[in-house]
Amino acid sequence: MMSEHKFNEFLESIDEESRLFASEINVYLLKSGCICDIKEAKSGYTVSYILKDPKKTLATFICRKTGVKLRIYPRFLAQYSDFLDTLPDKMKSGIAKSSVCKRLINPDDCNPKCVKGYDFYLDGQHYQKCRYSAFTLPLTPLNIPYIKAFLEKDLNCQIII
Repeated sequence: MMSEHKFNEFLESIDEESRLFASEINVYLLKSGCICDIKEAKSGYTVSYILKDPKKTLATFICRKTGVKLRIYPRFLAQYSDFLDTLPDKMKSGIAKSSVCKRLINPDDCNPKCVKGYDFYLDGQHYQKCRYSAFTLPLTPLNIPYIKAFLEKDLNCQIII
């Protein structure tokens, strides 16, 4: 469970430009019914937002040397995958360069307990990407509106279904 004190410590540990967005996303996801779980890691805090039903992680803030990022775990990507084509080129490039999902390509090449990644198209190109790197998006002023739209799309699919 989230303590406001721990969240404030997380905010203080990230760059000033990312703080406002992290706060906005925190409020949005909490209002959307997510539970916030904060842990300290070697590289900084990890702040995860977990859906109550089913109990699955929707997104996690992670701290890297290059800055804070939000890793999104979309559950309904197939229902709005055309959204990916609207992303800025730099975001698309990061997604395209992310690690392939070994389990999707050859299930024997990865741990059988590993959750399969994402199979999708981006600008007409087919991708099979690892769930832990595919949508790990840097918090930049350009990316922020797209990251929020990404989260909204996945949450709206959950409400409809």
